[in-house]
Amino acid sequence: KDRFVRPVLRGEKISALAITEPGGGSDVAGLTTRAVKDGDHYVVTGSKMFITSGCRADFVTTAVRTGEGGHGGVSLLVIERDTPGFTVSKKLKKTGWWASDTAELSFDNCRVPAKNLVGEENQGFIPIMMNFATERMFLAGQCIAIAELCHRESIKYAKERTAFGKSLTGFQVTRHKLADMATRIAAARALLGECVVRLLRGEAIMPLAAMAKNTATDMLTYVADEAVQIHGGYGYMRETVVERLYRDARLYPIGGGTREIMNEIITKAQGY
Repeated sequence: KDRFVRPVLRGEKISALAITEPGGGSDVAGLTTRAVKDGDHYVVTGSKMFITSGCRADFVTTAVRTGEGGHGGVSLLVIERDTPGFTVSKKLKKTGWWASDTAELSFDNCRVPAKNLVGEENQGFIPIMMNFATERMFLAGQCIAIAELCHRESIKYAKERTAFGKSLTGFQVTRHKLADMATRIAAARALLGECVVRLLRGEAIMPLAAMAKNTATDMLTYVADEAVQIHGGYGYMRETVVERLYRDARLYPIGGGTREIMNEIITKAQGY
């Protein structure tokens, strides 16, 4: 905690989480980045893809394979930036989220101290899954906040923009778009709120978090698209806020677990 957690909380260090690999993202149990024990070190070889803050991170908590195949052989190692053999292979150019760097990382026989192991060896899969549940709640919250901004910007523009002698809010079609946006935002917020309540009670939230994420991402996809539509041609221009939000919104049904994987989590929890 003193070496890694507290410096991050004080804003002195930047951390990253490296799970996804070039050959797969959703199948965490199938990861191939290997860490072989060698005395009081692990020798790490492999690569990671789409790592948020990968270009700037001072250290990366990395999912590695220390045992046999499947979820039972996964561990978590903290790999520091100055470790020989650790390189940022490529800074990736994205459709949106320009303010957040994303990278491909490579590990070429990196010698990582065994004391950098998080938890127990071969026991990293469950903590990863537990982290995903709360991460999906945070992502749902981000979707709601972005959608609220889309809604506010749309109301502002619709009141100021005139067509055929009156503001856009003077047309029923515009008012109904704004009403639908507000309704979907409220519904997503309510489901996320239920998820938070259950988490605070100590209840298992994995399937509900998946529902909250899917509901929020679907909502944001709709709201961002309608915001651009209300803005018309201006909504397609880089100078408007909703244009950026529209691009940023596309990541949410993918990041933190795809929409399809969320549905698999939900169906398994319901027994079919």
